[in-house]
Formats: sequence, structure tokens, C-alpha cells
Amino acid sequence: MDEQPQAPAAVGRPLDRRAELSEFLRSRRARLKPEDVGLRDFGRHRRVPGLRREELAQLAGVSVAYYTRLEQGNGRNVSAEVLDSIARALRLTDAEHAHLTHLAKGKSHKKKPAARQQQVRSALLQLLDTMDAVPAYIVGRRAEILAWNRMAAAVFGDWSELPAAERNWARLVFLKPEYRDLFLDWEQKAIDIVCALRMDAGCYPDDPRLSALVGELSVKSEEFRRLWATHDVKEKSHGLKRLHHPLVGDLSLNFESFRLTDDTDQSLVTYHAEPGSPSAESLRLLASWGTDAAHAVPSAQRQPSGHRP
Repeated sequence: MDEQPQAPAAVGRPLDRRAELSEFLRSRRARLKPEDVGLRDFGRHRRVPGLRREELAQLAGVSVAYYTRLEQGNGRNVSAEVLDSIARALRLTDAEHAHLTHLAKGKSHKKKPAARQQQVRSALLQLLDTMDAVPAYIVGRRAEILAWNRMAAAVFGDWSELPAAERNWARLVFLKPEYRDLFLDWEQKAIDIVCALRMDAGCYPDDPRLSALVGELSVKSEEFRRLWATHDVKEKSHGLKRLHHPLVGDLSLNFESFRLTDDTDQSLVTYHAEPGSPSAESLRLLASWGTDAAHAVPSAQRQPSGHRP
């Protein structure tokens, strides 16, 4: 009998910020070629993928010893200016730059412990209910689905029939086969989720629920392990999602994600179709069918009845 693969973190144990910093820097350095940054390529004589530490240090304007200490996970005393220089040398995106800063310098959450229960303001719940024709939901840390409206249930399934712990995009996409059928671009959806979890890990490495989620998914999903090992991070605020709904067939929906200013761990996500398109007509039909449409999506798998937050 084959042994189960080991999770990168024990269940409930905080993620190792030093190890995360080290692996992130190495992965970003490995993806750059010398010619990408105007350096000479020695071809077959190069023994490492991507840039050498010496080359990266030269580009960033720091000593090799200093950069080596940072890549070994010792970022406690690094300045913002040095991180900016390294980010430029590595050609990091804004999201990657923010992730590097979180890993190297940490982030204070004294008034908002990472493991506390996430709450959605009552006014936001009322707003969701008024959006009759727009699928919308609130997503928080760890890809947790905190609240949703009737149209979101019609498109994605009635999450109220799932236990609260299962209302999580990562668990749904990686552990429930029916979501592979729902998302025509399943691989991209999976990538987006892992990138978001990586951002969370940089901000909240001491969150036991996050490390438990990463550990569980690493054991149960080969795809998750593969994507988690890339150390990719990004924030996606808008785009196109292509779905296959069991009642109305294919849907092409534009999504917009709005981070809340009073709680940046939560985002309001909305979906809409191009006016006059077949997808717009399909959304209108789903709205008219109400709860019947929600029950057509097999995501809930008929768990004991629950209540929407």
C-alpha cells in the first residue's frame, strides 16, 4: 500500500515564515534567466536554474552575504529600501512585492487575531439580498465563503446545505469532483485559489486554521501540492469565468472583486453577463426558477440542512 504524501505543515502548526521567505526568494530567482536582466549567459556551464545569488545581489545593489542571509530566511532587520531593490531585481509584481514584505518583516494583527471568527456586517447581508439579478458573495481569509445571495446559490449551488467548515472555495474546488464540471477553466480557478491562500499565508503565518487547511489539501490533492509548490501569489480583482450549469448550459460571466475598506480580509465578489448575450438570458432564467435552480447544482451533496449566515 502506498504511503500518503506528507503535508508541508503539521495540522494546526503555524507555517514557518523563515522557510516561506527562503523558498519564495529561491523560486522567484529560479524563474529569471540572465538574458532577462541583461547579464551574460554561460549556457551549459551554469549549474543552477535562473540567476545565481551573486547575480541577483549585484542587480539589487547589496552584498552577496547580505542577500544570502535574507534568502536563508533571516529578514528581521532588512529595510524597506532593500526589499524594494530586491523586488525590482526579481521583477516582482505588486502582489509578489507585498508578499515578500509580509514574509520578511511580518505584519501586526494585535487587534484582529488570525484565528477569530470572521463576521459579515448586517448591512452587507442586506446589500446581497437586494442584488436580485447578480450572483454575489462575500469571501474572507482562507478562501472561506462567508455570505451569499439567492443568485449565487442558483449559479454555484446552495452552500447553506453544506456544513460551515465546507463552505470554502479551496475545499470545494480541490476536493469536490462536481466543481471540475462546473468550472470549464478549472485549472485557472485552482491557480487563483492557491495564489490567494499564499497571500494569506504571508499575512497570517501563525493562523492554525490556515495551516490545517493547507495540510489537509496537500494530503488529499495532488493538484494542490503541485500548485502550492510554485509559491505563486497574485490578486485578481476582475476577469471572466466560464461555467457549465446543469440547467442552462454554458455561462460566460464577468466577475469583479471589491476588497472592503473596513476589513481588507473580506471581498465582495459579483458576477454579471454581457447585456443581451445568451448568458444574460440564462441568468434571467435562473433568477426566475429560484431555489429550484440552486438544487440543480450538485455541490451541496445533500448535507443536513443549515442556514445562510
